[in-house]
Amino acid sequence: MGRDMGSVLGFPGIDPADAAIGRRLKHWRQSRGMALDDLAGKIGMTPEETRLAEAGRAHLTSLQIGTATQVLHLPLWALQSDTPVY
Repeated sequence: MGRDMGSVLGFPGIDPADAAIGRRLKHWRQSRGMALDDLAGKIGMTPEETRLAEAGRAHLTSLQIGTATQVLHLPLWALQSDTPVY
């Protein structure tokens, strides 16, 4: 019974780490005033893939995370943690 509802219905469950990164990505993209389509193109993803990533339903590679931090003018830790790492 420890499975989430997505797994029960045959859909993959959401990885908590992917969900946290996606939440941070969406937060920073919106705070920078960047459209989802613009970010998607700059990090080599389709808008739908980016939507899924922001919802925690798609895994971002380390290259995509690094590119997103550059495009959004963020320190590398910003998508990995809510706590500044210096």
